[in-house]
Formats: sequence, C-alpha cells, structure tokens
Amino acid sequence: MVKSWKKTIAYSVVAVALAVTAGCSSSSTSGGTTADGLDKELNVFNWSEYLPEAVIKNFEEKHGVKVNYSTFSSNEEMLAKVSVGKGIYDLTVASDYYIQPMAKEGMIQPLDLNNIPNYKNLAAEYINKDHDPGNQYSIPYMGNTVSLGYNPDNIKTEITSLADLWKPELQRQIVMVDDQRFILGMVLKTLGYSGNETDPAKLEEAKQKMLALMPNIKAFDSDSPKTLMVNGEVNVAFVWGAEIALAQREKPQFKTVLPKEGLMISFDNFVIPAGAKHKKTAEAFINFLLEPEISAEISQSFPYINPNKAAHPMIDKEIMSNIAIYLPEEEMKKVETVMDIGDAIKLYDRVWSEVKSSQ
Repeated sequence: MVKSWKKTIAYSVVAVALAVTAGCSSSSTSGGTTADGLDKELNVFNWSEYLPEAVIKNFEEKHGVKVNYSTFSSNEEMLAKVSVGKGIYDLTVASDYYIQPMAKEGMIQPLDLNNIPNYKNLAAEYINKDHDPGNQYSIPYMGNTVSLGYNPDNIKTEITSLADLWKPELQRQIVMVDDQRFILGMVLKTLGYSGNETDPAKLEEAKQKMLALMPNIKAFDSDSPKTLMVNGEVNVAFVWGAEIALAQREKPQFKTVLPKEGLMISFDNFVIPAGAKHKKTAEAFINFLLEPEISAEISQSFPYINPNKAAHPMIDKEIMSNIAIYLPEEEMKKVETVMDIGDAIKLYDRVWSEVKSSQ
C-alpha cells in the first residue's frame, strides 16, 4: 500500500488541488474555544467506513466542537494530501509501517499523552511497538488482517489455502483489497517467502505468479468489498476481515478460511500532522474514542481488531469470536506483521504497477 516517499510526493502535485479543496471545504471560519478549553473545530482525515457518524455527533454535542470529517481510500492518498496540505488536517490515521517514515520526514508531531488519559485502556500487546516506542507519535485505533472467505453455496471447489485462489474454476469470482503490500505479501507467502520480502528476483517471481491470478479477479476494492459479496457478484474474497464479518451478517453462509500459509496483519493509528492547528482538540478526540463505551460502539459498526481491552466486555460475543477478525491463538503464531521495508518499496511499486496495468 505504501509508495516510495519521493515518488508519492511527486504524485501529489496532482493531488494538490484536491488537498486544497479538501482544506477549504473542511475548514470553517469559527474561532475561539469551548468551555473546556478546546478549539471549536477539528479537521479529521480517516479511512472511509471506519468511524460511525453517530460517534462524531456525540463528540460534537458533548464538547461543542464542529468536526470537519473527510475520508481517504488508501495510505497513498492520505500521504499525498498530508504532504502538501500542511495545516489542513488536525488528525489523520496511518498504518503502523508508515509511522517511522512519517516521523523521520517531519510529517507528524509528538503527542501529549497527558491529554489522552484513556490511553490506559489499551491492551499491552498493542502499545509501545517497534514502529513507535513509547507511543510518542501514534495511538492504535483498529487493526486488521486481510482474511480469506468464500461462499460454498455458489462454488463447487473447496478453498483451504491461499494457493487455491489460482484454481481456474474461480475465473472472475474473486474480490481483493486494493493494497499492494497485503496482496503481493500474500503471493510471496504462497511461494514460501516472507510477506515482507525485498529480494528483486523473488519479487519478480511474485509478479509472474500474480499475473497468472489476474483472470480470477473481478475487482480490487478497499472501500466496501462486502457489497460485491452480498450482491453475489463474487463468491471469493481476500479482503479486510471486518468486511467478511459484515458480509456474513447478510450472507451467513460465507465461510472464513484459515489458510495454511498464514496471514498478514497491520494496525491503523491516530497521528497528528505537523502544522495541525487544533492539536489539543485532536488529542481530546482520540481520548473520547478510547472511552470503553465509545470504542465498543465503533466495533459494533466496523468490527476490526479493537486494541481497547476495556471495551472488549461491551462488544458482542459474535464479533469477538469471529475468526475473520480475531484469529485463534494458534493462527496468530503464523501471522506476519507488515513492516516498513525502506527503499525496497520501489520494487513493490513497480511490480504492482505492472500487475495492475495488465487488467
């Protein structure tokens, strides 16, 4: 999903107008502070379908803050707009393997954890990670694997592994997230390599294998792949685990597969861009979302991996026990974290571009 920094920022020349437009549309002219010392507006930039509108309204009513909320559909889009839109966004979300590069480039600023006391609600296994020791720059929001599911009512072949996706009878039957790191990582794992592989020869091998898979893919969709699943347009999905869980609410026959190759995982985190005009208010918003009741409400609508241990007892057991979201302990031993791979991302860029251009 990540692109090389210079290349992405170069691409953002095209996005400048969009970023400026977003800034103009999201900013208001209201000034001053609320009774509790917060600014009267906050500009939030988040993934689409990732935060219920009711939660935003709740914060607005509780604190007297107008939240100007806009969305993106990829880390690339987020990075491009934050790169050229200094001062436009007060809060955004970035995947864990983005945190160190963004910090090194001066794109995000340190947090004041004194303003985020609900940080204490986060489970130990999700904080103080290698990508941000001490959570100086980031607070985990929600995590996900890209999970594998299929509708056994509509296809005759059984699916037990990632390798089964190449079966010829699955032509135009698969939806996948539009994410180069997860998808190329999956292909690398079917070849017996790490999903974070950086060897050019192995990535070329992965490219050739991915090209062989393309006839089976109906769509790449990171926004709402469950729609294709529920509508019956596809019968196999390699998508965010939460999307499988949401599809199962309407099509319970969709089965989740725990592939023998293992899956990959990443976490999305709140970060405050450099130049944010309403930093304290952004921290108050993070703190609000970490309230157990609020965090549980978010998970009910968007059931990704929730790192808030205080919220877990309030989340439906159906969600907490769904293996599309929360993998069994034995499976977690096989899970590989998506890592920052430095300049090697240029290889992924090239491979992904060549694969996508073959469509």
